Amino acid sequence: MADSLSIKRNITVRAVVTPRWKEEAAVELSKAISNSDQQLLQLENEGQQVVDEIRRQSANPLDPRIQEQVAGVQQQVAAKRAELEEQKRALLEQQKAISDLEMEQIVEQGQLESFCNVSVGDNIIEKLQASITVRDGVVEAISEGA
Repeated sequence: MADSLSIKRNITVRAVVTPRWKEEAAVELSKAISNSDQQLLQLENEGQQVVDEIRRQSANPLDPRIQEQVAGVQQQVAAKRAELEEQKRALLEQQKAISDLEMEQIVEQGQLESFCNVSVGDNIIEKLQASITVRDGVVEAISEGA
């Protein structure tokens, strides 16, 4: 019987809000918003191309089957547009939330995975609760069990 074991765990990464952190987060979100706008434009263009192609290949563009195909494409485009617009709305909300953060506030930034050793008698819950706090990319604190 083993007395210890190496296990994988998630580590919460927390960031201290600084002017640099806010600036980097704003730039990242601006790029993501711009990317959403480009995806929306591309979706509209590709949808229109498909519709034009369906109509061009048809002998009678007013044929109900052709109209049905066009409507189907338009529905798909509308569904994808709604999805992309929701993503963009969420990004805009994040952008506003970041601008409202106060300096020195600590925010969760993500998760990492690591391994740790557990031994007989260890509190597994404390071992699994680990976090790293960073300031402008530099590790400021590592905590376990908190």
